[in-house]
Amino acid sequence: MEFKDYYKILGVPPDADTKAIKTAYRKLARKYHPDMNPDAGAEDKFKEVAEAYEVLKDAGRRAEYDELRQYGGASRAGSGFEPPPGWQSSSGFSRAGGGHFEGDFSDFFNSIFGGAGGEHRSQRSGLRGQDAEIEMPIFLEETVSETSKLVEYLIPVFENGQLREVKKSLKVKIPPGVQDGERIRLKGQGGPGQGAADSGDLYLHIRLVPHPLFDVEGHNLVVTVPLAPWEAALGAKVTVPTLSGKINLTIAPNSQAGQRLRIKGKGLSTKTGRGDLFALLKVVMPPSANSKVTALWQSLSEEADFDPRAQWGNEG
Repeated sequence: MEFKDYYKILGVPPDADTKAIKTAYRKLARKYHPDMNPDAGAEDKFKEVAEAYEVLKDAGRRAEYDELRQYGGASRAGSGFEPPPGWQSSSGFSRAGGGHFEGDFSDFFNSIFGGAGGEHRSQRSGLRGQDAEIEMPIFLEETVSETSKLVEYLIPVFENGQLREVKKSLKVKIPPGVQDGERIRLKGQGGPGQGAADSGDLYLHIRLVPHPLFDVEGHNLVVTVPLAPWEAALGAKVTVPTLSGKINLTIAPNSQAGQRLRIKGKGLSTKTGRGDLFALLKVVMPPSANSKVTALWQSLSEEADFDPRAQWGNEG
């Protein structure tokens, strides 16, 4: 069995990032696609390029392939190669069970990722459509309940021997509780397949838009609550914003700056409920004071008998 040097096939170095791999794939796929290139061997070259991309675009399969490459596969490219004894892929690829990928891949690919000895072959003819990946910005308020959003993206389509990008619009439902960096797969919403092969998939990469008031800590939120010195000293009732509206929060007398008050169930949604909202107290001084206010501060300093640095002791 011949070892496939996927990096060489795509013309990228072994340390190439995902963007460089995708760019190389798109360039070569356009060059060798049978509808674009009538030369003998173009279709085989196209399949080889597609196979290389299927491996290198996925972090799990790429890591497994790099391990085999270090095992000595790269030095035996074009010659006989067998995986290490007991080798078994953990990437989850399955041909016989209706796996995610379609197309006629090499014996090398099937032996590594598709089962024993490449015996599993796709029963469908043609080439699977290209996947599409887009970033989906989501506001924190939209994570509280199911949200429908309109997405527009480009997919490659071959028509009359020409490759062109077609704009596609789709209304998708974003489930509550999505997190930053989460990846949502919409099956069959990518580029159309060739022949009887399946269409590609659409992947949404969730990006939570930073909020002007709330910081995110897992499924919990933190909001800073500014207090006047007398509110912290005497206690107060203040209005605090949440993702689902404003609430009244009681500030106990003698509250301290930096203290966190827990408001249960007002954070981000989870599979089992909602996280919490923490109110972080911050004492804010007035920007200026007239002579009467200054006199009151002076009187307070004389009557309070309070040393905020008493814990330092008399050292130094």
